[in-house]
Amino acid sequence: MAYELKTKETENSVIEFIEAVDNPRKREDAYRLLDLFTETTGFPAKMWGPSIIGFGSYHYKYASGHEGDAPLVGFSPRKAKISLYFAPGDEEARESLLRGFGKHTAGKGCVYIHKVDDIDVEVMKTIIVRSVKFLQETYPSV
Repeated sequence: MAYELKTKETENSVIEFIEAVDNPRKREDAYRLLDLFTETTGFPAKMWGPSIIGFGSYHYKYASGHEGDAPLVGFSPRKAKISLYFAPGDEEARESLLRGFGKHTAGKGCVYIHKVDDIDVEVMKTIIVRSVKFLQETYPSV
């Protein structure tokens, strides 16, 4: 049985998605992040699935045979917290960068913040640049 990916690039409007965010502060932060990610990556924002705003894309294929497409970096203004999607390389580099990031919690693939004012935007830009570089080197376009 083939596994169907839920998070695929869609043609849905990023602006309409942000405008539908209930919390005014989260909506404002989403616009700030939209500008920061766009300027830092040089990629236009695209919706991935129903709730992730992604920038750029790459195609991955694991040794298991599982493969798919994903955004290089992205974010989602969720109800509880804002999810940031980064992959800056090895765990040590990630931890080192996150030490200067500001107030956050981190999961395996996500970093969670309450608001943009809680973080160091310059550190975030560094993480974005390193994530894009790492993923483009790890999964080069064919």
